[in-house]
Amino acid sequence: MSRPRPRTAGRERPTNLAVLMREAFIALNDLVLTRLAERGHGDVRAAHGAVFQYLDETGTTVSELADRAQITKQAMAELVIHLESRGYLVREPDPRDRRAKLVRPTDRGREVVAIAQDLVPDLEERIAAALGAERVEALREDLETVRRIARS
Repeated sequence: MSRPRPRTAGRERPTNLAVLMREAFIALNDLVLTRLAERGHGDVRAAHGAVFQYLDETGTTVSELADRAQITKQAMAELVIHLESRGYLVREPDPRDRRAKLVRPTDRGREVVAIAQDLVPDLEERIAAALGAERVEALREDLETVRRIARS
């Protein structure tokens, strides 16, 4: 899907590395969302990745999910409520802290994670076919370096 570029001073803004990395992520994520829709999970949206990506199988609090996803607790709670109402998640008391609730995937939620993870080898093969194995390995190393630099 083509997305219009923002404009500043009447011209399209230049595309920097961060924008290119985000746009590549969005393109790959769109493939995952298409696969999910094909398998009966059309109500899962891109924003829900912030939940599924950071959710532990044994359960995770909304606060921890929000911290991991770097979004507000309120925003994460809204995502959890949406997914819970559609049968992807349940909230249960945390046995270690009676005040807290753990968010856990249901069978339907685990299916979403499995579908997304099953697509990873196909996506990586497609990228390797386009770039070549050596460039993919270099890309992986470069992205790790970028992540390390950004955290320091």
